[in-house]
Amino acid sequence: MDLLDFARGPALTAALAVFVLGTLWRLAGVLLLPRLRDRSPAREGAPPPLLGALGTVLRKMWPRPEFAQATRFMTINSYVFHLGLAVVVFGLAPHILFIRQLLGLHWPALPSNLVYAVGVVTLASLLAVLVRRLTHPVMRLLSHAGDYLSWLMTVLPVATGLLASAHLGARYETLLALHVLSIAAFLIWFPFGKLMHAFLFVFSRGATGMRFSHRGVKV
Repeated sequence: MDLLDFARGPALTAALAVFVLGTLWRLAGVLLLPRLRDRSPAREGAPPPLLGALGTVLRKMWPRPEFAQATRFMTINSYVFHLGLAVVVFGLAPHILFIRQLLGLHWPALPSNLVYAVGVVTLASLLAVLVRRLTHPVMRLLSHAGDYLSWLMTVLPVATGLLASAHLGARYETLLALHVLSIAAFLIWFPFGKLMHAFLFVFSRGATGMRFSHRGVKV
C-alpha cells in the first residue's frame, strides 16, 4: 500500500470515525448538562425562548457599534477566511464528488480557477490571523498551544490543496496524499480543540439569548 492509498483508505476512514463520534460526544456533553429551571416570571413583552436564542445568535454575527471600529479587522478577516473555506470545501468539483460518495449529496461545482483564487485569499487571510495573534499583546498573552494547533490544522489542508492543484514541490500523487492526510488530521483534531466552536457557538449564544431575553435584556 503506497502513501496515497493509505491516506484515502485507512487514514481517512479512521479520521471520519473520530470526527463523527467525537463531535457527537461533545454535543451530548453540552446537551446533557444539568439545567436549573428559571422560576422567575418572564419580563412583560419578552420573546419566546427560542426566538430570543435565535435573535442573539444572529445579532452576535456582527459586533456592537461601540466595538465595531476596534474589532473591524478581525471581524472582516474572520468572514473572509470562514466564507473562503466554505467556498473551497463545497465549491470545488473533487470535493463535491467526495461528499457525493460519502453522503449521496451533490450540487453544481464552481469554476476551478475561481475556487483556487478564493483558496489563495483564504490562505493569506489565515496567515494574517497568525500574524495578528503573534503581534497583538493581549491575544499573544491569551493564546496557548491549542490555539496554534487549531490554526495549523486549518491552514494545512488549504496550503497542501493549493500545492497539489499547482503541482508544486513534489509528485502530484505525493501532494495529493499529503492533502488528504492533512484533512484527516483536521477531522481528528476538530472535536477536541477550538474548531468545535463551529457547532458550539450556536448553543452558547442561544443559551445567553434565552436567559437574557427572559429578563427583558437585549444582548
